[in-house]
Amino acid sequence: MTSSPPRRSPAIAFTLAIVLLMIFCLAPVLWQLITSIKVNADIETIPNIYWPSRQTLSHYAELFVRRPFFNYLFNSGFVAIASTVLCLAIGTPAAYSLARQPIPGRSLILGLILIVTLFPYILLFLGLLELARAFGLGNNYLALIVPYTAINLPLTILVMRSFFQQLPRDLEDAAQMDGYSTGQMLLNILLPLTLPALVTTGILTFIFSWNEFLFAFTFMTEESLKTIPVATAQLSGASQFETPYGPLAAATVVGTIPLVMLVLFFQRKIVQGLTAGAVKG
Repeated sequence: MTSSPPRRSPAIAFTLAIVLLMIFCLAPVLWQLITSIKVNADIETIPNIYWPSRQTLSHYAELFVRRPFFNYLFNSGFVAIASTVLCLAIGTPAAYSLARQPIPGRSLILGLILIVTLFPYILLFLGLLELARAFGLGNNYLALIVPYTAINLPLTILVMRSFFQQLPRDLEDAAQMDGYSTGQMLLNILLPLTLPALVTTGILTFIFSWNEFLFAFTFMTEESLKTIPVATAQLSGASQFETPYGPLAAATVVGTIPLVMLVLFFQRKIVQGLTAGAVKG
Protein backbone atom coordinates (compact mmCIF):
# COMPACT_ATOMS: atom_id res chain seq x y z
CA MET A 1 0.00 0.00 0.00
CA THR A 2 1.19 3.44 -0.85
CA SER A 3 1.09 5.89 1.99
CA SER A 4 -0.71 9.16 1.42
CA PRO A 5 1.45 12.28 1.38
CA PRO A 6 1.62 14.07 4.72
CA ARG A 7 -0.87 16.84 5.15
CA ARG A 8 0.61 20.30 5.25
CA SER A 9 0.33 21.87 8.63
CA PRO A 10 -2.15 24.77 8.86
CA ALA A 11 0.46 26.64 10.87
CA ILE A 12 2.71 26.90 7.80
CA ALA A 13 -0.07 28.40 5.70
CA PHE A 14 -1.00 30.75 8.49
CA THR A 15 2.61 31.90 8.88
CA LEU A 16 2.95 32.39 5.13
CA ALA A 17 -0.24 34.48 5.07
CA ILE A 18 1.09 36.69 7.87
CA VAL A 19 4.41 37.18 6.06
CA LEU A 20 2.67 38.11 2.79
CA LEU A 21 0.39 40.51 4.62
CA MET A 22 3.37 42.18 6.32
CA ILE A 23 5.16 42.53 2.99
CA PHE A 24 2.06 44.03 1.41
CA CYS A 25 1.63 46.55 4.23
CA LEU A 26 5.29 47.46 4.64
CA ALA A 27 6.25 47.60 0.95
CA PRO A 28 5.34 51.30 0.46
CA VAL A 29 7.21 52.25 3.63
CA LEU A 30 10.30 50.29 2.61
CA TRP A 31 10.19 51.81 -0.87
CA GLN A 32 10.12 55.33 0.57
CA LEU A 33 13.01 54.47 2.88
CA ILE A 34 15.10 53.04 0.04
CA THR A 35 14.29 56.00 -2.21
CA SER A 36 15.36 58.43 0.50
CA ILE A 37 18.91 57.02 0.50
CA LYS A 38 19.31 56.71 -3.27
CA VAL A 39 21.40 59.16 -5.28
CA ASN A 40 19.44 61.14 -7.87
CA ALA A 41 20.90 59.17 -10.75
CA ASP A 42 19.58 55.89 -9.32
CA ILE A 43 16.17 57.40 -8.60
CA GLU A 44 15.77 58.49 -12.23
CA THR A 45 17.08 55.23 -13.70
CA ILE A 46 14.67 53.13 -15.77
CA PRO A 47 14.10 50.28 -15.02
CA ASN A 48 14.00 50.89 -11.29
CA ILE A 49 16.93 50.03 -9.07
CA TYR A 50 15.33 48.32 -6.10
CA TRP A 51 18.44 48.16 -3.94
CA PRO A 52 21.04 50.81 -4.84
CA SER A 53 24.76 50.15 -4.70
CA ARG A 54 25.31 53.81 -3.80
CA GLN A 55 23.67 55.30 -0.71
CA THR A 56 23.49 58.90 0.44
CA LEU A 57 22.01 60.93 3.29
CA SER A 58 22.12 64.17 1.33
CA HIS A 59 18.34 64.21 0.90
CA TYR A 60 17.88 64.31 4.68
CA ALA A 61 20.50 67.05 5.02
CA GLU A 62 18.76 69.00 2.26
CA LEU A 63 15.49 68.99 4.21
CA PHE A 64 16.97 70.77 7.21
CA VAL A 65 19.27 73.07 5.22
CA ARG A 66 16.79 74.36 2.65
CA ARG A 67 13.69 74.36 4.86
CA PRO A 68 13.08 74.81 8.63
CA PHE A 69 12.00 71.22 9.14
CA PHE A 70 12.59 71.36 12.87
CA ASN A 71 9.91 74.07 13.00
CA TYR A 72 7.53 71.86 11.03
CA LEU A 73 8.12 68.97 13.43
CA PHE A 74 7.49 71.25 16.40
CA ASN A 75 4.28 72.64 14.87
CA SER A 76 2.90 69.18 14.12
CA GLY A 77 3.88 67.89 17.55
CA PHE A 78 2.46 70.85 19.43
CA VAL A 79 -0.87 70.78 17.61
CA ALA A 80 -1.19 67.00 17.90
CA ILE A 81 -0.29 66.89 21.60
CA ALA A 82 -2.54 69.84 22.51
CA SER A 83 -5.55 68.44 20.65
CA THR A 84 -4.98 64.97 22.13
CA VAL A 85 -4.76 66.28 25.70
CA LEU A 86 -7.88 68.42 25.24
CA CYS A 87 -9.75 65.55 23.64
CA LEU A 88 -8.99 63.21 26.54
CA ALA A 89 -9.57 65.88 29.19
CA ILE A 90 -13.02 66.72 27.81
CA GLY A 91 -14.07 63.33 26.48
CA THR A 92 -13.22 61.21 29.52
CA PRO A 93 -15.51 62.97 32.04
CA ALA A 94 -18.23 63.15 29.38
CA ALA A 95 -17.88 59.42 28.72
CA TYR A 96 -18.08 58.62 32.44
CA SER A 97 -21.21 60.75 32.81
CA LEU A 98 -22.88 59.00 29.88
CA ALA A 99 -21.89 55.60 31.28
CA ARG A 100 -22.83 56.06 34.95
CA GLN A 101 -24.84 59.23 35.60
CA PRO A 102 -28.64 59.33 35.11
CA ILE A 103 -28.61 62.00 32.40
CA PRO A 104 -32.00 62.87 30.82
CA GLY A 105 -32.07 62.00 27.12
CA ARG A 106 -28.91 59.92 27.33
CA SER A 107 -29.93 57.68 24.44
CA LEU A 108 -30.57 60.70 22.24
CA ILE A 109 -27.19 62.19 23.15
CA LEU A 110 -25.42 58.93 22.33
CA GLY A 111 -27.26 58.73 19.01
CA LEU A 112 -26.18 62.26 18.11
CA ILE A 113 -22.58 61.49 19.07
CA LEU A 114 -22.64 58.41 16.86
CA ILE A 115 -24.03 60.42 13.95
CA VAL A 116 -21.29 63.03 14.38
CA THR A 117 -18.69 60.24 14.39
CA LEU A 118 -19.97 59.02 11.01
CA PHE A 119 -20.18 62.55 9.58
CA PRO A 120 -17.43 63.33 6.99
CA TYR A 121 -15.35 66.06 8.59
CA ILE A 122 -14.45 67.47 5.18
CA LEU A 123 -18.00 68.88 4.97
CA LEU A 124 -17.17 71.13 7.93
CA PHE A 125 -14.43 72.88 6.01
CA LEU A 126 -16.35 75.90 4.67
CA GLY A 127 -18.02 76.57 8.01
CA LEU A 128 -14.74 76.37 9.87
CA LEU A 129 -13.13 78.66 7.33
CA GLU A 130 -15.76 81.32 7.98
CA LEU A 131 -15.36 80.92 11.74
CA ALA A 132 -11.60 81.25 11.45
CA ARG A 133 -12.02 84.46 9.48
CA ALA A 134 -14.60 85.85 11.91
CA PHE A 135 -12.44 85.21 14.98
CA GLY A 136 -9.15 86.07 13.31
CA LEU A 137 -7.65 82.63 13.84
CA GLY A 138 -5.69 82.49 10.61
CA ASN A 139 -2.07 81.48 11.23
CA ASN A 140 -2.95 80.56 14.80
CA TYR A 141 -2.50 77.17 16.43
CA LEU A 142 -6.07 77.35 17.74
CA ALA A 143 -7.34 77.17 14.15
CA LEU A 144 -6.09 73.56 14.10
CA ILE A 145 -6.32 72.52 17.75
CA VAL A 146 -10.02 73.32 18.13
CA PRO A 147 -11.22 71.50 14.96
CA TYR A 148 -9.01 68.49 15.62
CA THR A 149 -10.36 68.24 19.16
CA ALA A 150 -13.96 68.56 18.01
CA ILE A 151 -13.53 65.97 15.25
CA ASN A 152 -11.97 63.35 17.53
CA LEU A 153 -14.09 64.03 20.61
CA PRO A 154 -17.11 61.84 19.64
CA LEU A 155 -14.91 58.79 19.05
CA THR A 156 -13.14 59.38 22.36
CA ILE A 157 -16.45 59.56 24.21
CA LEU A 158 -17.80 56.37 22.65
CA VAL A 159 -14.62 54.35 23.28
CA MET A 160 -14.13 55.55 26.85
CA ARG A 161 -17.82 55.04 27.67
CA SER A 162 -17.60 51.38 26.65
CA PHE A 163 -14.62 50.92 28.98
CA PHE A 164 -16.34 52.60 31.91
CA GLN A 165 -19.34 50.33 31.41
CA GLN A 166 -17.10 47.27 31.78
CA LEU A 167 -15.80 48.35 35.19
CA PRO A 168 -17.62 46.87 38.19
CA ARG A 169 -19.78 49.32 40.11
CA ASP A 170 -18.46 47.90 43.38
CA LEU A 171 -15.31 49.98 42.92
CA GLU A 172 -17.31 53.19 42.75
CA ASP A 173 -19.52 52.23 45.66
CA ALA A 174 -16.47 51.46 47.80
CA ALA A 175 -14.82 54.75 46.80
CA GLN A 176 -17.94 56.73 47.70
CA MET A 177 -18.10 55.02 51.07
CA ASP A 178 -14.48 56.07 51.65
CA GLY A 179 -15.43 59.68 51.00
CA TYR A 180 -14.17 60.11 47.45
CA SER A 181 -15.92 62.72 45.36
CA THR A 182 -16.82 61.90 41.76
CA GLY A 183 -13.80 63.78 40.44
CA GLN A 184 -11.40 62.14 42.90
CA MET A 185 -12.82 58.70 42.15
CA LEU A 186 -12.48 59.26 38.40
CA LEU A 187 -8.94 60.59 38.67
CA ASN A 188 -7.46 58.26 41.29
CA ILE A 189 -9.30 54.97 40.78
CA LEU A 190 -11.05 54.67 37.42
CA LEU A 191 -8.55 56.34 35.08
CA PRO A 192 -5.65 54.01 36.01
CA LEU A 193 -7.93 51.06 35.20
CA THR A 194 -8.83 52.54 31.80
CA LEU A 195 -5.24 53.43 30.86
CA PRO A 196 -5.24 51.14 27.78
CA ALA A 197 -8.33 52.91 26.47
CA LEU A 198 -6.80 56.33 27.14
CA VAL A 199 -3.62 55.36 25.29
CA THR A 200 -5.51 53.87 22.34
CA THR A 201 -7.85 56.82 21.82
CA GLY A 202 -5.04 59.28 22.48
CA ILE A 203 -2.83 57.73 19.82
CA LEU A 204 -5.68 57.69 17.30
CA THR A 205 -6.26 61.38 17.97
CA PHE A 206 -2.55 62.13 17.77
CA ILE A 207 -2.13 60.32 14.44
CA PHE A 208 -5.11 62.13 12.92
CA SER A 209 -3.83 65.52 14.08
CA TRP A 210 -0.29 64.78 12.92
CA ASN A 211 -1.34 63.64 9.43
CA GLU A 212 -4.20 66.06 8.71
CA PHE A 213 -3.55 68.14 5.60
CA LEU A 214 -6.52 70.20 4.41
CA PHE A 215 -7.12 72.34 7.49
CA ALA A 216 -3.39 72.82 8.06
CA PHE A 217 -2.90 73.80 4.42
CA THR A 218 -5.71 76.37 4.56
CA PHE A 219 -5.34 77.90 8.02
CA MET A 220 -1.53 77.98 8.25
CA THR A 221 -0.02 80.02 5.44
CA GLU A 222 3.03 81.40 7.25
CA GLU A 223 6.16 79.35 6.61
CA SER A 224 7.09 79.17 10.28
CA LEU A 225 3.70 77.70 11.24
CA LYS A 226 3.31 74.96 8.64
CA THR A 227 3.02 71.33 9.66
CA ILE A 228 4.84 68.29 8.30
CA PRO A 229 2.20 67.19 5.73
CA VAL A 230 1.91 70.69 4.26
CA ALA A 231 5.68 71.26 4.17
CA THR A 232 6.22 67.89 2.52
CA ALA A 233 3.61 68.56 -0.15
CA GLN A 234 5.20 71.92 -0.96
CA LEU A 235 8.75 70.66 -1.48
CA SER A 236 10.05 71.83 -4.84
CA GLY A 237 12.94 70.88 -7.06
CA ALA A 238 15.71 72.95 -8.54
CA SER A 239 13.51 73.84 -11.53
CA GLN A 240 9.82 74.16 -12.20
CA PHE A 241 9.61 70.79 -13.97
CA GLU A 242 11.70 68.78 -11.50
CA THR A 243 10.07 66.59 -8.87
CA PRO A 244 12.36 66.14 -5.83
CA TYR A 245 11.69 62.45 -5.24
CA GLY A 246 14.64 62.05 -2.88
CA PRO A 247 13.71 64.92 -0.50
CA LEU A 248 10.04 63.92 -0.68
CA ALA A 249 10.88 60.38 0.38
CA ALA A 250 13.17 61.68 3.13
CA ALA A 251 10.45 64.04 4.40
CA THR A 252 7.98 61.16 4.46
CA VAL A 253 10.38 59.06 6.52
CA VAL A 254 11.08 61.94 8.92
CA GLY A 255 7.36 62.57 9.37
CA THR A 256 6.65 58.88 9.99
CA ILE A 257 9.40 58.17 12.53
CA PRO A 258 7.65 59.92 15.49
CA LEU A 259 4.45 57.94 14.86
CA VAL A 260 6.34 54.65 14.65
CA MET A 261 8.21 55.39 17.87
CA LEU A 262 4.97 56.36 19.61
CA VAL A 263 3.18 53.17 18.57
CA LEU A 264 6.14 50.96 19.50
CA PHE A 265 6.46 52.63 22.90
CA PHE A 266 2.78 52.12 23.74
CA GLN A 267 2.40 48.84 21.85
CA ARG A 268 1.36 46.79 24.88
CA LYS A 269 -1.25 49.32 25.99
CA ILE A 270 -2.62 49.60 22.46
CA VAL A 271 -3.13 45.85 22.22
CA GLN A 272 -4.83 45.81 25.61
CA GLY A 273 -7.07 48.70 24.59
CA LEU A 274 -8.09 47.11 21.30
CA THR A 275 -8.76 43.66 22.77
CA ALA A 276 -10.37 44.63 26.09
CA GLY A 277 -13.90 43.37 26.29
CA ALA A 278 -13.45 40.98 23.38
CA VAL A 279 -13.47 37.98 25.71
CA LYS A 280 -15.71 37.71 28.73
CA GLY A 281 -14.96 35.49 31.62
